[in-house]
Amino acid sequence: MDQQILIVAILGIVCFGALAFILLAPTEKDKARKRMDSLNVARGVARVTGGAGMSEAQNKERRKKLTETLDHLDSQTRNLKKKKKVSLAQQLEQAGLSATPRHFFIGSVIAAVLFGLVGLVSGQQLWVTGLLFVIGGLGFPRWVVNFLRKRRQKKFLNDFSNAIEIIVRGVKSGLPVNECLKIIARESPKPVCDEFHQLTEGIRIGMTLEQALARMFDRMPLQEVNFFGIVLMIQQKTGGNLAEALGNLANVLRSRKLMEGKIKALSAEAKASAMIIGALPFLVMGAVKLASPDYLTPLFATKTGNFILIGAGLWMTTGVLVMKKMVQIKV
Repeated sequence: MDQQILIVAILGIVCFGALAFILLAPTEKDKARKRMDSLNVARGVARVTGGAGMSEAQNKERRKKLTETLDHLDSQTRNLKKKKKVSLAQQLEQAGLSATPRHFFIGSVIAAVLFGLVGLVSGQQLWVTGLLFVIGGLGFPRWVVNFLRKRRQKKFLNDFSNAIEIIVRGVKSGLPVNECLKIIARESPKPVCDEFHQLTEGIRIGMTLEQALARMFDRMPLQEVNFFGIVLMIQQKTGGNLAEALGNLANVLRSRKLMEGKIKALSAEAKASAMIIGALPFLVMGAVKLASPDYLTPLFATKTGNFILIGAGLWMTTGVLVMKKMVQIKV
């Protein structure tokens, strides 16, 4: 009886605490009111501090231009997000390849024939040979292109912050922005020099800076490139300290790179576990094959065994992809 009373009392205290938390917790209106009060205080401080440097009319005009520029850039970003499908020619260009889609399809046919010959020469069954043929024609070439794209983008990010620092030092020393871009195109390592060379060439033949930056983002679809274009466009249309803005951007890019390194170090154990778990079935199969060669023969010689292998392969692939997705953290 005493235990029942104690349990009822504990449950009553928990319910009372939950009810008090619900009733006394700040509502969304209270949070919104606090945010508005903080914004009003910040605006008042900005008016007081900004009045010494420029007039109120100049402040309003600059804020108006800045708002219009941000709205325009926001609409451009939304339009770019709608164009999710990237053509094969753009993928080859982003990978740094000079091949055309025609060359890509010829290479795909050659790869399909080679994979099919491997299946025929090794004496595989017909469906295995057909699967190898499909993988060689549709899967392997596109995997190579995606691998080259990601590797090129990674190389670009490693040197992009240094390129921005060149612009910062050049602007502080009195050089125009176009001249700083030309210095990057001449002296930076690949692929940074290639992208900035195409940027400067586009400006030289008559393209606006906005159009040249948009084409650069098409060739190198990275958030960092988009940030760089936004900073240059805002500075061009509204003015301001370009060296300070680009310096802050370079610091942000370095901080992102440092954070990615920390994430890789923290997720190294999970990746190693995923690799061990993924390789374990093949190691066990090899060990069983060496110890008892005829034990696993039904899996390869019978139709039921083939279905079991296909199912196991699909489940294993799903598990590997899930583990890969879990350890991938985007900054």
